Amino acid sequence: MAGPRVRFAPSPTGYFHVGSARSALFNWLVARQHADGVFILRIEDTDTERNREEWVDGIISAMNWLGLDLDEGPFRQSDNYAQYAESIARLIGGGYLYYCDCTGDDLAARKGDNKTPGYDGHCRDRGLGHGPATALRFKTPREGVTTVHDVIRGDVEFANATIDDFVVAKSSGAALYALANVTDDRNDRITHVIRGEEHLSNAPKQMMLWEALNHVSGGAVALPVYAHLPLLVNEQRKKLSKRKDPVATESYRDQGYLPEAFVNYLALLGWSPRGAEEIVARSTLIEQFRLEDVSHSPAFFDVKKLTHLNGEYIRMLTPDEFVERSAPWVRPWSCEWRPSDREPGWSESQFDGELFSKVAPLVQERVATFGEIAPMIGFFFVDPVAFDEPAFAKSIGNDPLGQTLLAVAVERFEEVEWNAAALHEATIEVGEALGLVLRKAQAPIRCAVTGTLVGPPLFESLELLGRDRTLQRLREALARSSK
Repeated sequence: MAGPRVRFAPSPTGYFHVGSARSALFNWLVARQHADGVFILRIEDTDTERNREEWVDGIISAMNWLGLDLDEGPFRQSDNYAQYAESIARLIGGGYLYYCDCTGDDLAARKGDNKTPGYDGHCRDRGLGHGPATALRFKTPREGVTTVHDVIRGDVEFANATIDDFVVAKSSGAALYALANVTDDRNDRITHVIRGEEHLSNAPKQMMLWEALNHVSGGAVALPVYAHLPLLVNEQRKKLSKRKDPVATESYRDQGYLPEAFVNYLALLGWSPRGAEEIVARSTLIEQFRLEDVSHSPAFFDVKKLTHLNGEYIRMLTPDEFVERSAPWVRPWSCEWRPSDREPGWSESQFDGELFSKVAPLVQERVATFGEIAPMIGFFFVDPVAFDEPAFAKSIGNDPLGQTLLAVAVERFEEVEWNAAALHEATIEVGEALGLVLRKAQAPIRCAVTGTLVGPPLFESLELLGRDRTLQRLREALARSSK
């Protein structure tokens, strides 16, 4: 028996939504579980008013980043107009479609106070021909039920009487979503339709079209297996909003999330591997994933949990891997791809690759994304240091004791052996002489040298920065506080 043929069919009308990324992943996993499984990318680009080529590029780029390799495609629906026209002609010939010239105002006038949604079938038996303002509608059965056999949700029944005669083509002849989708799925021999639950209501219409096309084509193409994935929700347990929630996959790449961590997290949105481990290798995902194990309950897209998981993946990298994979955020001029929303804060001439290799282990344990690195280490490469003004005022500018500590530290640091352990001990001694614990004593030193009160380990940083630059910054901070 041949392996599954699955397709991911996004519309290029915006950024690559995390829900779309999850759908693409689940399709890809099903295909990869079989040696002859096929994963197809089909771009549904027939909405010419909303489609943009840059969104197509974004979809392909994001899928490449996630490692969701294709077996066929990318195909475009806009190349398939001839096939849609053939489906329309056959369905007209078989008596499944009729022309309708009703406007929205016409329908509202006929309904009056009747709030029942959908079309009322007014043109079903009028025998209209094609005209400049006639759309094509499908004659849905008036009786019985259409049952969607869903792997995730079980059997879902739709009373045919509640499904109106839906439009399948505009007056121009352009096929709409339902017919185009079914025609493509049949021609691509799709065996599994795996998509978000918002498409569940489309399934009975597509099944009706599928069976009608079987009838008029003289052949029985088997219906695909349906699997409608659970909704993704935010902290308020509401559907993720494109306007209010962080849903653009491209943004997570820009921020410095690892693709393997992102894929791992996406896989956990509605599905769980065997055992309690949340860090799951891609090979394990392929081995263990089953559509029947996917929950139908809404899945919470928890950015905090994703970020924590990404931090775990970062800490699993070797030091050399960390240096190499952080390159787009610390030395973007050397990279084929670079974040679209940020620069590191230093130029190529200011950057010291050898120094960064020594600094990297200090920050690898402290960052959750690669995008957090640059703000943490800028003081190594940029002079003069940029101060966080509230931090400067708190620890030095408005604190005479902090100023005294800096003055004493300058004298002590001029003679101390220059290594982290000796600097640590010297700071303890300076602080104790002023009645300060280490945490209080190192605050003005950290701010003077780094510009802020948070960052990588202080004494290891001072060792790498060097005696001359450290003393210069301590003196400059003192001078600044006296202005």
